[in-house]
Amino acid sequence: MFADIVNFIVETISSLGYIGIFILMFLESTVVPVPSEVVMIPAGYLAHKGEMNIYIVILLGVLGSLGGALFNYFFALKFGKRFLLKYGKYFFVSPETIEKTEVFFKNHGHISTFSGRLIPGLRHYISLPAGLAKMNLFVFCLYTSLGATIWVVILTLLGYYLGDNEALVKEYLRYLIIGLLISLAILGFWYYRKVKKSKL
Repeated sequence: MFADIVNFIVETISSLGYIGIFILMFLESTVVPVPSEVVMIPAGYLAHKGEMNIYIVILLGVLGSLGGALFNYFFALKFGKRFLLKYGKYFFVSPETIEKTEVFFKNHGHISTFSGRLIPGLRHYISLPAGLAKMNLFVFCLYTSLGATIWVVILTLLGYYLGDNEALVKEYLRYLIIGLLISLAILGFWYYRKVKKSKL
């Protein structure tokens, strides 16, 4: 089943070209289960073969990610709070939790959005609490784009240099994700110390 999905995505990129990258990365940034790895790595490989321009591939990957994130942001902004206040109790989400989330993202939304874009399994959803908290739109777009750019560049370069070797791609991707998570842990610790020091 998963192999069929991967083949479909690769064929979509090949047939639709650059617009296919944008559409699939847009969907990846919403809640549609389209792994960015099977979008950007093949696109990077196509760039290596000279069938695509690597800079346009990266640009459209980032723009697609930002577009999907904005969709989630505005969806949560318009419907999120009303929905959670009405049905949150069924998902163990209390009004107090909603209020704390809003306060947290107003104070720390930039670092949360940036970090969230680099964490597998979380990057699809980090835009929802940002919209719920009415995070500053410019700041949201800036840090979403920064995080998305790092992730898209990593995947595209993996495809560019190793796209025809699936085993090496998986191995390097695993190491890169571990490295990213360690870096984010260090960044989070530094940010925590900075915030704690500023309150003294």
